[in-house]
Formats: sequence, C-alpha cells, structure tokens
Amino acid sequence: MPPVLFDPDHRLWLLCGPTTAYAIRLAEDDSVRNVHWGAMLTLAEAVKVAERISPAASSFEAVAAVDELAVEGGARFGPPSLLVRFADGTRGVQWRYAGHDIDGGHLRIRLHDRHYPLRLTLHYRVCADSDVIERWTTVENHDDRTPITVLRCDSAAWAAPHRTHYRVSHLVGGWNSEFQLRRTDVAVAETVFTSRRGMTSHHANPWLAVDDGTAGEEHGEVWSTALAWSGSWRIALHRDPVGRTTWTGGFGHEGLTWSLAPGEALDTPVFAGLYTAGGFGTASRAWHGYVRRHVLSHPNETRPVLYNSWEATGFDVDEVGQMALAARAASLGVELFVMDDGWFGARTGDHVGLGDWVPNPVRFPNGLRPLAAEVRRLGMRFGLWVEPEMVNPDSDLYRAHPDWVLHMTNRDRTELRNQLILNLARPDTAEWTHAWLDRLVAEHDIDFLKWDANRPFTEAGWPGHGDPDRLWIEHTRAVYRIMDQLRADHPGLRIEACAGGGGRADLGIVARTDQVWTSDNTDPVDRIDIQHGFSQLYPAQVMGAWVTDSPNAATARETPLRFRFHVAMAGVLGIGGDLTAWTEDELKEAVELIATYKRIRPVVQHGTAYRLRGDGTLTAVQFAHGDEHVVLAWCPTRPYGHATAPLRLAAVRPEAVYRDTDTGATYPGAVLLRSGLPLDLPSGDHASTLVHLRPVG
Repeated sequence: MPPVLFDPDHRLWLLCGPTTAYAIRLAEDDSVRNVHWGAMLTLAEAVKVAERISPAASSFEAVAAVDELAVEGGARFGPPSLLVRFADGTRGVQWRYAGHDIDGGHLRIRLHDRHYPLRLTLHYRVCADSDVIERWTTVENHDDRTPITVLRCDSAAWAAPHRTHYRVSHLVGGWNSEFQLRRTDVAVAETVFTSRRGMTSHHANPWLAVDDGTAGEEHGEVWSTALAWSGSWRIALHRDPVGRTTWTGGFGHEGLTWSLAPGEALDTPVFAGLYTAGGFGTASRAWHGYVRRHVLSHPNETRPVLYNSWEATGFDVDEVGQMALAARAASLGVELFVMDDGWFGARTGDHVGLGDWVPNPVRFPNGLRPLAAEVRRLGMRFGLWVEPEMVNPDSDLYRAHPDWVLHMTNRDRTELRNQLILNLARPDTAEWTHAWLDRLVAEHDIDFLKWDANRPFTEAGWPGHGDPDRLWIEHTRAVYRIMDQLRADHPGLRIEACAGGGGRADLGIVARTDQVWTSDNTDPVDRIDIQHGFSQLYPAQVMGAWVTDSPNAATARETPLRFRFHVAMAGVLGIGGDLTAWTEDELKEAVELIATYKRIRPVVQHGTAYRLRGDGTLTAVQFAHGDEHVVLAWCPTRPYGHATAPLRLAAVRPEAVYRDTDTGATYPGAVLLRSGLPLDLPSGDHASTLVHLRPVG
C-alpha cells in the first residue's frame, strides 16, 4: 500500500506507517482538519470516521473540528499556530485550497489566502520503516511590493483523540539537573512549554507525550512529539472544558515578530509526531529507531571511549601536562583524547581570551601539532573544545568588532560567565566563524570538536537591521550551516553538542552532531535520573557519559569507581577525572572496566533499550542487539536487611538458554522473563552490576 493515499470524493488524505495511520481532510471552508491519529485504518475506514463535534457547541463555541494548523480567523479561540498581519492592518486568514502533490511519502497541501498574497504549504512525510510523521510548514509572501508581518508561525498542530482523561509527560531541569521526567494531569487551560533563551535550554526540552493517564512503560496509548530546533521554541498545550486536547509548536517564543519580505518564503523546522499503543517504552524505542535511521549522520559507527582534560586541569593546560594526561589515558584503553578550555589566546580563566582562537604561544610554543602528533602516536584520535558563538569583552576579537555581538542601542550588554554572544545571523560574523574553524580543523587534522555554548541570549538586538527579531531564527540556522559545511569539507570530523551540559539537545542539533554532552553533573546517582529522562527520546549512542573523580565536583558525593563506570556504560563512555591523582588500584580497575565496555559497546550503542525497574531503589536498563543482551543495574541505597529481588527481563526468547559471559551461569529465557535475573550486587550503598548474556549454542 502506498504510504500516502487520497480520496478526492471526500477530500481526505491517509498517511500510513508500519502500524499506525494519520488521516486529515479538507473542511467546507478549505481549512485542513484532523480526522484520526492512532491505530491502522484503511482509506475506506478513515472516510467513515465521524467529525468530532463539541457537545458544548453554542454561539460561544462555533468551531468544533481541530485544525491541522490553527489560525486566527472566524470563531477560533484556542492557541493559534499561525498569526499574521497584513499591511492594511487586517489579521487572520481565510484559506482557499490550491491543490496538493504526493512524492512517495511526502505530502504537500497548498493553501492560499482568499484575499491577500499569502501562500501556505503543509508538509507531511512518512517513511516505510517508522511510525514517526514529520511535519513542517512553508509560508510565502507572493506580493512583489509589500511585506507581511508574521507574529507566529508554528511547524504543526497535533490533536489527541477523545479520552475521558489526559496526562502529559515532559522534561524539566536546570544546569546540572537536566532531563528530569515529569508526568502530570493536563490542566483545563493552556499550558505553555518554552525556551526564551536562544537555545533549547536546560530547563525544558521540546518533547512531550500525552496519554490517557493509564499508560505505563510497556502498555497504553501514547501520542508524543518532538521539535527539531536548537534555538528558542514554544509548544502550547490546550485542553478545553469538554476534554478536547491539542498542542501546537514551533520556533521562536511569544513577543517576536518577523517580516516576510516581498517574494520571501519561510520554512519552519520539523515537528515530528509518533503514536503507539505499547506505552512509553515502546514510544522511546520507536523514537530511537527513527533517530538512528533518519536523523543521525553516522548511525552505524561505534563511538570511541574518550578522555577529556577539563576536570583534571581546568584552564591550566600546557603541552607537557596534556601529553602526560594523554599517556595515562592511552594506558587505560582510551581511544579519543580531547583537550578542553584554556589552549588558546590569553585564556587563563573564564574572563579573558574567548574569541581569540590561536594556540597560546607560551603554553604551546610550537602550536598544537606536537600534542596532536603525540596523541596519535599513542594510538588515539585528537579532539578540541571550542565555543564558536561566544566572546569575552577582554579579547582581541571584541576590541576589533564590538558590533558583532548581540546588543541593543542604549542598553547595557549583560555578561554571563564574563562573555557575550556573537550574532551569527550577521553574514560577516558567520563567515569569520566558519573560516577559523575550518582552518583549525584542517591545519591540525582535528578528529573531534566539543562545541560548547555557555550562556543564553540577552539584549538580542541587531541595531540597524530592518527585521531584528529574525536573529532568533537566523543565528540557529547559521550554527547549522557552519556545522554542515565543516562536516562536508572534513568527512572524518565528529562533533559533540554541548551547552553548559545538556542545554542544547534536540533533534535539530542531533542531525548535525554525533553525540550530546548530557550534563555537566557527572555524579552517578544524579545521572541515573538525568539519563532516564534523556532516554525518552534519544538513543544511548548519542548520550555522552563520563566517569569522573570521587568526591564528585558538583555534589561532593563519594561513590565507588565501579558504580561510576556502570552508570556511564549506559551511554557513550568517557573519562573525565584527574588521572594523575588516581591510585594504581583505581587505574588497574579502570583498565578492566574500559575493556569490558568495549566488549559490550556494540550492544549498548546499537541495541534496543528497555528501561527496567526492580524493587526498592533498583533501576536498570537492558540493551538487546540480535540475541545478545546487556543489563546494567544500579541501587544507590538500600535499607538494612533488604535483598534485591531478581530482575525480570524483556526481549529474550523464552525457548532459549542464555549464558552470563562473565560467570558462566546459564538461565532459561522463560525464567528470565517470568521470574527474573538474579543480581549479584555488592553490599551497601551505591551497588551496581553488569550482566552480559549470550545464547547457548
């Protein structure tokens, strides 16, 4: 069956994934209305789905159906997806259907305003191997003389089917506490999830899931969506008094306006949606599969074990010290050595030198080539920390180009971490930024960039520009273009997205990078919750996870090295501690644990993840790759006398027998499914274990 079908008699389209269907139709006024999002339907069945009429319909509630892109105009009073104002002061739109086309799994529906030169294209795209629906919008000004003011232009609006109850799952947090999962009833109100910071933010993530309040990890209907955008964003969730629940989302936040110039078209980012009847775990696995097959650039690569110098040296980096750290790292089995902040300009602290991207001549008298050569002689790849979007006022760059930063006339320039933000929406600033990055990578054959961004937008102005709010869009697009060009020109380059930890994690940045630095907080107890929230949308192979020192720098908590490793092994393993201070016993144990990770790494990074929960405070994740399984289980604390019960696994074959590759113990698959895997946890707090299972024979 084709992925997109059209019934001209009923003016209805049906989009089909492997197990789900999405149906829309043209209403009498030519607006596009939602019909169905859920289990598989045929086209004939979709035609029979009744339009949802509000039982509260009255002269105060005249529009009953749900628009695919809500507009201002007529008796519509919910959150609008598209807000425009024409030169004569008229607001809102009235659509006229102008045709559609279908190109494989890509449906384009074209709408024209009946009286003004506004054109709209609704885009839908489905793939044969995924139930994810990609949606975005193109808005065009077909006047050759007069601009149109755009006050809001979302990518898509979504609607949950009628249920008696609704619950929303979303991610909250802050610096050092990102990706905290919250589930709460959907209020009878408008609930806004947003970032006004110019970046995705630590405080919210543009992913949410709606269910009827009964869904669990492996059961129940879940409707979830994710916006592929790395700047400011806004998602408005609306539940009306009779229970209808919708949400709309896109780039930008309230209060911004953009001018659509004569002849100009504006494309919004993808806002993707997914339905499953298998609960939150099935939804996560479907998202992970979509990210691997349709978002990541190198999904089949195995991410290397890296070492990062930051926690060992801070800003005090030099050639001799970095070479010593590199030798220690290589002896542990590390595959990628990354030198962090402090290698350039006059950078002796966070107050100076940012923006002057040349090696410090005192610390690196012969440049970076000797260090890079030594790292490679030791058998590792070489990476660098950079922060291309930022500048210290105390820098040669700022003294030469004070107009290149975000600023407003007659307003102070707010410094956070002693730095300002370069306005990459400016073509000259963006061109300069790409040029030095390209030169740095080429001259040193850089394998890896840790691309950081350590502050949000303030005074986001562009004096002298006729459409200054466009910088909120164009800055992010410039970051995308620079990354895309670097990767095109340097195919071996890999990039980690970072913004003071997990402040820029979304499907837009994941499409241009290879992994995300999940949080600056490396405390393993805190990381269990951070990684749990991250896994709702993103697969393990993009989740950077470090083992650092004890006591932890952020929390002062003391934890065993084994526990720290076992938590970090659930993602892309990295080492970030001061190796010169580790004892010989710790170094020996680290060698063994890194070797273990390399053995299980294909299963973790390329396998299917199942979030498991045992009794008490035990949590675990199981990865299945083919018929090979890895279980990582953590128990931060246990009351006296408490013994952990066996952990019931998922995805094993009941008729098979599995062997623990470390102990040799064997377990029938049926026992693992129904009774559980016995866990050999050490006594006391911060207990953990790793079990690697392979089928016998």
